[in-house]
Amino acid sequence: MLMLQDATVRFGARAALDAVDLEVADHEIVCVLGPSGSGKSTLLRAVAGLQRLDGGRVLLGGADQAGVSVHRRGVGLMFQDHQLFPQRDVGGNVAFGLRMRGMGRREQADRVAELLELVGLPGAQRRAVASLSGGEQQRVALARALAPEPRLLMLDEPLGQLDRGLRERLVVELRELFGRLGTTVLAVTHDQGEAFALADRVVVMRDGRIAQAGTPLDVWQRPASAFVARFLGFDNVVAATVSGAAADTVWGKIPVPDDARQGECKVLVRPAGVRVGDAAEGLPCTVEGLTFRGNHVAVRLRPADGPPLEAECSLRDAPLEGALVGVTFAADDVVVLD
Repeated sequence: MLMLQDATVRFGARAALDAVDLEVADHEIVCVLGPSGSGKSTLLRAVAGLQRLDGGRVLLGGADQAGVSVHRRGVGLMFQDHQLFPQRDVGGNVAFGLRMRGMGRREQADRVAELLELVGLPGAQRRAVASLSGGEQQRVALARALAPEPRLLMLDEPLGQLDRGLRERLVVELRELFGRLGTTVLAVTHDQGEAFALADRVVVMRDGRIAQAGTPLDVWQRPASAFVARFLGFDNVVAATVSGAAADTVWGKIPVPDDARQGECKVLVRPAGVRVGDAAEGLPCTVEGLTFRGNHVAVRLRPADGPPLEAECSLRDAPLEGALVGVTFAADDVVVLD
């Protein structure tokens, strides 16, 4: 459906996109993640035709899009601020793209009713935009983007202005809706949870390049680098020398998986692999703080040497703040990074 080949965009001496290669298949949902300035929004704008390429190509359905205007690319766009027309009611907003295509009024009305039903706003055609909640505006913007049946739907931080609880509910609804419609989606977000819940494939960007791409499970289980690991929220990353089945680190010897590459590297220990036990066993640490996260507790540990560690415990097994504990490591939750 979509192919980027050596896509490059420069702003002065800086490459916002640096020879990016990316493919999105029919009916696939791809989410692009990255910190501010990583190039993810520039990538979306380049695909839409809102940003001219300085090098490389964008192909849609195998056709080079050089010189093809935005409205002729057959893509749908949905932005963080929704950009609804305040002077039009809900039905007028959803029907906007249909009018541009010259669809008859009866067909427009039927299509608008169908889409509002799909996004969970049946019968809302005559409601004023100003009367809608943030979540309802998001649904209207989605219906408007879907109305012309775009071959590719592009979302730019679509849930960014909503509170966390509403975002978590809507992202599940979006994935179910796109699955039913067979929509091909390219979405940009800075929220890892949103991306991992929505996507078939996750792309992590850094400084205009793709740092890692893979299924959500692949990226989460095996971050490709220290940058990706830290971006995903894993802080237990240290320099190491791997020899055999162990890594020599500032935290002492840490077991590694049997197939771990040898030599100097960095290792990630997921919080679930940091086991907190009796002070007489393992690496001595002081419990610096506890953060309650739903059904588990994040425990911040301070060893005598080296950076702090984060462990993950059940509510029942969480140690007391200020306690002296011993830490051991589980090889299954250790990742040797490139």
